Amino acid sequence: MKRRDFAKLITAGGGLTLVPSCVATGKAGKMKPGSKDPRELSADVAIIGGGLGGCAAALAACRNGLRVILTEETDWIGGQIAQQGVPPDEHGSIETHGAPQSYRDYRDKVRNYYKQNYPMTEEARNRKYLNPGDGSVSRICHEPRVSVAVLREMLNPYISAGKLELLIRHKASGADVQGDEVRAIEVTDQDTGSAVVVHAPYFVDATELGDLLPMTNTEYVSGTESKKETGELHAPEVADPRNHQAFTFCFAMDYQPGKDNVIDKPKDYDYWNSYVPDMDPPWAGKLLELNYSNPRNLKPKDLGFHPEGKKTGNKLNLWLYRRMINRHNFLPGTYDGDITIVNWPQNDYFKGNLIDVSEKEFNETIEGARQLNLSLFYWLQTEAPRPDGGKGWPGLRLRGDVMGTADGMAKYPYVREARRIKAEFTVLEEHVGAEQRKMVAGPEKGKTAPDFYDSVGTGYYHIDLHPSNRGDNYIDFGSLPFQIPLGSLLPIRVNNLLPANKNIGTTHITNGCYRLHPVEWSIGEAVGCLTAYAMKHNIPPRAVRSDKRRLADFQDWIRSQGLETHWPKK
Repeated sequence: MKRRDFAKLITAGGGLTLVPSCVATGKAGKMKPGSKDPRELSADVAIIGGGLGGCAAALAACRNGLRVILTEETDWIGGQIAQQGVPPDEHGSIETHGAPQSYRDYRDKVRNYYKQNYPMTEEARNRKYLNPGDGSVSRICHEPRVSVAVLREMLNPYISAGKLELLIRHKASGADVQGDEVRAIEVTDQDTGSAVVVHAPYFVDATELGDLLPMTNTEYVSGTESKKETGELHAPEVADPRNHQAFTFCFAMDYQPGKDNVIDKPKDYDYWNSYVPDMDPPWAGKLLELNYSNPRNLKPKDLGFHPEGKKTGNKLNLWLYRRMINRHNFLPGTYDGDITIVNWPQNDYFKGNLIDVSEKEFNETIEGARQLNLSLFYWLQTEAPRPDGGKGWPGLRLRGDVMGTADGMAKYPYVREARRIKAEFTVLEEHVGAEQRKMVAGPEKGKTAPDFYDSVGTGYYHIDLHPSNRGDNYIDFGSLPFQIPLGSLLPIRVNNLLPANKNIGTTHITNGCYRLHPVEWSIGEAVGCLTAYAMKHNIPPRAVRSDKRRLADFQDWIRSQGLETHWPKK
């Protein structure tokens, strides 16, 4: 299939443009613009990637007086919470602490958006901590398009004031680098093919895969490090830069009882219907079954499924897991039924990799994930076991309108792992893994993560690594509430490029707890503040960390803006 045809197939007027972040687009050094007469733009900081980290960085930089250019390769900002369709994965204290105030403001705005614009029941409207979908995975499961609306609302005052220029459907396509400095980044309009060359003193890589790192010759790592390299308890004996966690193409669906919405049998259905993942330790059985490997002990674990939300015994009902609309929160007749997001073990795609591969392999991997999704959906419609002994739920319906696409798939795959900068400081399992922390620090000190002197944020999530494309099964174990060290945001050499997504100085292991929604936001906001502080004081970002008095001043300054650098003492 030709690339342009495939792009039309999955984007439907806006979404993923199938140009891998590793091949011909990654031009470093003297830039050769993609068009003969590229448009030239300049700002104080250019943020490439409009996910949560990119949006948070833009908000912080604009708030502190900088002129910002923010680019996004799809037509939706919001990254994993919007274009990828993933309801927020958060810790239990998120309503009060463990993230910047601006992130909690975002969450409050989402709730208010529903209360002000949707026909809700009085009970739901009066609920302080409204969860629109009442999904079990999050305290605030909501629609991707609401994320986009709220984030645009937060950015619009700066756009109106001329402080922020937002370029959607623009993908990084080249870089101009001189020594240790990035001088310009080229982005290409995905609809017209025209180029824009962006000049700025500072650049932020907020892309989902760390696209700017190879383009700018910024040192990075990918895949798994070896135990010898990191000393991590759960690291493998041999490093493998091509060993990455599965990614997932999420999709949305609802259920219409009595209707026949069965799609045509997908072309790869027979393959996926008999597919048994080749994992070590072994997978529970076939992929398209209502079971999986329990992440904590890797033993087979049964799952339930009932699209009317009914109980499935002691089994998790996958319908409720990431449900984003609970029809009972809205006035009768508003919705035909609930709407849920499918981001399950059954559509994790671990038969390919998106990083540092050819364009052909990238496209084939994306299409493979799409075919898995269609096969899973068809299996649910026709063969999934029902509590009454029957098979299949033909009333299931793909909701591409919810995802902003024609085929029901998200605009972009949910990427759990990106390229990671070689940083001044790398977060290791001994810092955040509960078991190894106790081994290193002792029983008492090991009860908490280390107090990083250069902390610029906080976060918490268990270390959660999904099965990999090289056959690793789940790696899932306890962690400790942690801090985000400034050193993990500073490349070892390049002076004016900063990461603001999953591309910070973590390892394959610790990425498993630093990749979640509020942590990405925290990283982005810290980076946006850092660029503003560096420009105000006319110093490079790494000088903030190297001077203890300057660092203390910076930390006081960001705390005054609602960023958290420490967890509350118990």
